[in-house]
Amino acid sequence: MLKQKASPESVLPPEKEQESIAQLGQILSRESAQPKLVTSNGEEILIPESVCNILRQAVQAMASDQAVSIVRYNHQLTTQQAADILNVSRPFLVKLLDEGVIPCIKVGSHRRIRFKDLIIYKEHRDRKRRKLLDQLIE
Repeated sequence: MLKQKASPESVLPPEKEQESIAQLGQILSRESAQPKLVTSNGEEILIPESVCNILRQAVQAMASDQAVSIVRYNHQLTTQQAADILNVSRPFLVKLLDEGVIPCIKVGSHRRIRFKDLIIYKEHRDRKRRKLLDQLIE
């Protein structure tokens, strides 16, 4: 069975770490910076861009005094998990799947949604909403 794995704890940075977090945020926000991890024995390891993106988001949130937690998802999601990520009802999500708006895989009588496909749909939906909101503001 596919299960969402989540850490029950969120991290809220202590007050004494705010200055270091702000400095880290500045370093990570530089587009030309390719961060490296330097081990205690001096070995340098380039931090992959995908990890940098997550780190950047976490540091920005922590610098804004927000709690941060990481939720891991399986490669394929149930319709309920996908609906929860999109913050929509399960029947609405099923309608999107039936209309072919979001691709899905049938496993027996159950639908599974690839996490990647769901995120592509979510980013497209969010861009469209932002564009419409900008037009409304104008």
